[in-house]
Amino acid sequence: MPILLSRRSFLLASAGTALALGLPHRLAASEVPAGRLTVAADSEPTNLNPAIVASNGVFFVASKVVEPLAEADYNGPDGLVPKLALSWEGSADGKAVTFKLRPDVKWHDGKPFTSADVAFSALEVWKKLQNLGRVVFKDLESVDTPDPLTAVLRFSAPTPFQLIRNCLPALTSVLPKHVFAGTDIMKNPANEKLIGTGPFKFVEHKPGEYYLLRRNEAYWAQGEPHFNEILFKVLSDRQSAGAALEAGEIQLAAFSAVPLADLDRISKVPGLKVYSTGYEALTYQMIIEINHTRKELADLRVRQAIAHAIDKGFVVQAIFRGYATAATGPVPQTDKTFYNPDVERYEFDPAKAETLLDEAGYKKGADGIRFHLKLLPAPFFNETVQFGAYLRQALAKIGIDAEIVSNDSPAHLKAVYTDHAFDLAVGTPVYRSDPAISTTILFQSGIPAGVPFSNQYGYANPKTDALIAAAAVEIDPEKRAELYKQFQKLVVDDLALINVAEFSFITVASENLQNVSNNPRWAVSSWADTALPEMAP
Repeated sequence: MPILLSRRSFLLASAGTALALGLPHRLAASEVPAGRLTVAADSEPTNLNPAIVASNGVFFVASKVVEPLAEADYNGPDGLVPKLALSWEGSADGKAVTFKLRPDVKWHDGKPFTSADVAFSALEVWKKLQNLGRVVFKDLESVDTPDPLTAVLRFSAPTPFQLIRNCLPALTSVLPKHVFAGTDIMKNPANEKLIGTGPFKFVEHKPGEYYLLRRNEAYWAQGEPHFNEILFKVLSDRQSAGAALEAGEIQLAAFSAVPLADLDRISKVPGLKVYSTGYEALTYQMIIEINHTRKELADLRVRQAIAHAIDKGFVVQAIFRGYATAATGPVPQTDKTFYNPDVERYEFDPAKAETLLDEAGYKKGADGIRFHLKLLPAPFFNETVQFGAYLRQALAKIGIDAEIVSNDSPAHLKAVYTDHAFDLAVGTPVYRSDPAISTTILFQSGIPAGVPFSNQYGYANPKTDALIAAAAVEIDPEKRAELYKQFQKLVVDDLALINVAEFSFITVASENLQNVSNNPRWAVSSWADTALPEMAP
């Protein structure tokens, strides 16, 4: 059976309407800003506030409006470039980080941006409400604001400056205190009708059709941005983006909106260019989540058998069309600081898998079946669905009958992370430059039920928890990296979950579009320097 593929980021997976807004404005070279940039999108997050929901589906639109303290950069010191903060410095004891803020920045409603906004965002939003910040900023105790352009974050326990630095692009979107203070933050209308300091202002969301952003005439970076408007056009299906690019109705499709199977053809279309860069800080991981409370799966030999039944090379080539890498553990190979190559490898070996299952006492019955499992592939990507089908076949070959249970996104999240109603699940967590940001939560025990993308598998190892706790307060970067390397070896030995593949995305854009994919988080950055000179006639 042929495999028809397309890839989407999580929260970029809901339907919309057909193309309906006409051809883009033809740009004149003398225009600054120049016209409208029209972009493919197919999601409409219920909360568009990136300070609360740090996810790529939210960032895709919101990062043009609401800015972080710093952004990822290919060439900047520590891989960062200043945004709302000009500098950041950690104290020797790991209990304070001082930010010097950018002067003469205004919110879109004209109010001045100050350290009070950073203090409010850190204490009331990142620490209390943000899906990822609640872990990183858990020990944040107070924020001093000795002047309008200085914010000093103070922690009750040593907090690695390395971690704070690594989290700046994704976890420090700053909100206006004067808009949110004294309100029910989660219900504030500004969670959709965003008010930020970014290069574009939020104008309108027409459900099922588009998000419209307009140029911020008072943006702090002189001469930027280079568009009057950005229109995120919600497309009706996963074949629409390629057709819209070819027709000139959009100029950009990010996050692999063009199906991987169509890339070879699209790459030959005159006037279009394919980019495989610009996502290095957004490494997605395809994993198999394992319910350790299930008797059979609590046996390490059974988990090892499942790992040996998977042909990762086939998954990379057949499902991802080569746009992925076989995974070895929870930290991707692109992270040169934390990655540990010296972990147990579970090579494709169905015969060994069968031997392990026999040794575990699960012999094949007369029907060739050892036991039955429920398998829940996440609906976030076509690849997770395709992999679910492949995994079912791979398990059948070693005598495990896996029944696929298909759910929409809300039902899947509830089944896996609240109800624990699964045996195996296929998930796609994102690695965000540091294991403490969104990776250790997949292995730490004691996470309350209902927390998405966390350890809801019943896996508990005191040694794992101890390594996570030690790294959380280790302020020496080299010692901290070594603790995470030990952590990787331990959880791979335990097979707490099975890491299958590491993957990224593809951008297709008009070849005239300038400054595309020029930072490691480009699709979810501000696009302040992106420009589109006059198209050739």
